[in-house]
Amino acid sequence: MLRWYQARLASRPLLTQAATTAVLFGAGDALAQHAVEKRGWTNHSLERTARMVGYGGLVFGPAATKWYQFLSRKVVLQSKTATTVARVLADQSIFATTNMAFFLSTMAYFEGSSPKEKLKKAYVPGLKANWALWPAVQFANFTYVPLQYQVLVVNVVSLGWNCFLSYLNSGSALEQASRMR
Repeated sequence: MLRWYQARLASRPLLTQAATTAVLFGAGDALAQHAVEKRGWTNHSLERTARMVGYGGLVFGPAATKWYQFLSRKVVLQSKTATTVARVLADQSIFATTNMAFFLSTMAYFEGSSPKEKLKKAYVPGLKANWALWPAVQFANFTYVPLQYQVLVVNVVSLGWNCFLSYLNSGSALEQASRMR
């Protein structure tokens, strides 16, 4: 399986990354609906899963692939550590902040709700959660993982992250947090 994936990655990197990301975004949503929200298969929202699959495959996978290529070419400093720190800072200050806003806005639009309201409620909690997890992941990713596998590493970690994003987007995380106050 790994050889097949490596061959696809070598021949069609953008398509391979997009397809892998789509599958893992969908799996993250399924985890959110079943393991976290305990909805059961009869209450599973296929539309919600489809939105996550679409966002992962059409937006995040291609964007992350191109972003990591850009970082690899353009953010190169005198030491490996300085380069890694600069890439993590760029990733978290530019890509993460933009992606969080675009994700929440896109989901709200396709759900028929207000992107402005979704951003108002979920952007800051989502970004705080992002910054609690991703800087360490990206530091290791940019330090030890070859460029062609960096999106895959993000996708594997994203299985849990996408579960959280789907949960956050559904409003359940925000409702639970407000009840705890």
